[in-house]
Amino acid sequence: MMGGHHAASGAAAWVAVASTAPYALGWYPVSPLGIVSGALLTAGAALLPDLDHHSGTIANSLPPVTKILARITERVSGGHRRGTHSLLGLAVFVALAGALGEMTTEVRGFGTIEIGAGLLSVLLMGFALKALKIAGGAARSWLLAVGLSLFIALYAPENNGWLPLAVGLGVGVHIIGDLLTHQGVMILWPLRIKRPRKIASMPLVAKLWKTSGCLSLPVIGRAGSWREWAIMVPVSVYAIYGVIEGGFNALRGWIT
Repeated sequence: MMGGHHAASGAAAWVAVASTAPYALGWYPVSPLGIVSGALLTAGAALLPDLDHHSGTIANSLPPVTKILARITERVSGGHRRGTHSLLGLAVFVALAGALGEMTTEVRGFGTIEIGAGLLSVLLMGFALKALKIAGGAARSWLLAVGLSLFIALYAPENNGWLPLAVGLGVGVHIIGDLLTHQGVMILWPLRIKRPRKIASMPLVAKLWKTSGCLSLPVIGRAGSWREWAIMVPVSVYAIYGVIEGGFNALRGWIT
């Protein structure tokens, strides 16, 4: 699935779970500004699995930090669409988000600073801006990512509590999105279960169970196909609707 579509699916997932507006589930309700900030952070989290590709778009989002992280992630995860696109990878990302949320420091005059959550927010914001083609060069990317993260920290400080949820949602929808492509994902990594030779020649098995050990439900075919666009256009519209609705409610709250 294309990067922008991963980001849109992450934002849509957050709107569906956290918004109480019509057509949303409202399972984890947050403030109106939390809808906006959470959608941006979940959009960024939906790009996290692609940090396993050292020359990919996400690796170039906040250089040189993301380039270094991408090379480390690629080596640890076994390559593209392996460890970071698995159930184990999902669990690790959520655990890391939770651990970073516990990292705090005391600063005289400011009190307790959520340094771990802040750093993760900058990273996720950089991913989202890059995938949505909002960021430009490295300097602008850093400026926007840090600026938006500071805004969230000041006006939506409750985000530190739901950051693991945002990361879990984002990574989860990314894995599902890539599972629906022709290439599929190695969902049970580090287990690599090859399809048995006796059934390998069956057409349906060949489509769903790759020789690499990846599993696929190729509903959208190859990344960027017309089927992907047909699914993701309404998903993107839904995400935009949720963010705008949350933004209007936040603005209304400030005015009144």
